[in-house]
Amino acid sequence: METPGSQSSLHRANLERVVRAVRLAGSLTQAEIARTTGLSAATVSNIVRELKDGGTVEVTPTSSGGRRARSVSLSGDAGIVIGVDFGHTHLRVAVGNLAHQVLAEESEPLDVDASAAQGFDRAEELVGRLIAATGVDRSKIAGVGLGVPGPIDVESGTLGSTAILPGWTGARPAEELRGRLGVPVYVDNDANLGALGELVWGSGRGVKDLAYIKVASGVGAGLVIDGTIYRGPGGTAGEIGHITLDESGPVCRCGNRGCLETFTAARYVLPLLQPSHGTDLTMEGVVRLARDGDPGCRRVIADVGRHIGSGVANLCNLLNPSRVVLGGDLAEAGELVLGPIRESVGRYAIPSAARQLSVLPGALGGRAEVLGALALALSEMGDSTLLDGSLPAVTPAFT
Repeated sequence: METPGSQSSLHRANLERVVRAVRLAGSLTQAEIARTTGLSAATVSNIVRELKDGGTVEVTPTSSGGRRARSVSLSGDAGIVIGVDFGHTHLRVAVGNLAHQVLAEESEPLDVDASAAQGFDRAEELVGRLIAATGVDRSKIAGVGLGVPGPIDVESGTLGSTAILPGWTGARPAEELRGRLGVPVYVDNDANLGALGELVWGSGRGVKDLAYIKVASGVGAGLVIDGTIYRGPGGTAGEIGHITLDESGPVCRCGNRGCLETFTAARYVLPLLQPSHGTDLTMEGVVRLARDGDPGCRRVIADVGRHIGSGVANLCNLLNPSRVVLGGDLAEAGELVLGPIRESVGRYAIPSAARQLSVLPGALGGRAEVLGALALALSEMGDSTLLDGSLPAVTPAFT
């Protein structure tokens, strides 16, 4: 039995610090582990050797700064995590290992507004199919990250706004999927997961303070402060779509007038172009036409960019992030939308905050949320399970 402050408990704590650092980063050199954990190089070397002998980590030769080094990652068969992303029109699932490698991924159309039960049925089926495709033992599942297109109430675990997903009224997404899959499930809204995905794998790498802006059926922001997703006490931080731009503007689904969302979200923007471009137009189509030189689509995208920039300027004045990452279909417009965003930020943000800010398109496209779901599962799982070989037993709830 370990006692606090004993040599054995200190050793155990150091083991968990190293495992956590590697788990969150995917792979690190031993020198990077030492910098991240504050442990000495000798201590890290001894711990890595012990973890390698125990099968917890893998060590491969690499180079760093032109010098030979050793890269440390969690063992490929130490466990797997699953990411599930519900969009308004799609379901995407990914399976990854603890070394941050995606083993399988698939997306299919889904009207998520229709029924929560239907959505979970499809998710259970797709998860089972991908697990079978990878050939991984289900007992290796360490956890599931789940993304939904709406705010999650922290206390109850329910969706915080039924106006966004009326067919999901009263649903507890994490509880529902946990009952079906028999493993721990961690849930967050899609903007937060997009931020986490870009932070770990995409345009947010290397920074600790950023905002991920997603413009789709609604508008949301995932906020990263000091390297951690900031959700607020009720889980609704980042609802940038409901910043008021015009008190006499269109009525928003939240009940207010002139919210940012009413000037930028697809449901409000597409009707502006339907008289000249038809009723089958999508935001993806608008972006494609704009890139091809269509003047109407270019004007609409520029206007959307300026409105988004007004919201980003407010974020700059309040939180002073160092980077803003634009996700969703709109990011594919590149400078057609990023230029107007920067223009509005320069006009409305405090000059010192605007100078320090970089505005970039997301690097992950439509995969940002599902990769963020994988990252969420990786960040929430405990390190003791890896050291003790005690991943949660999986109930054979899906085939």
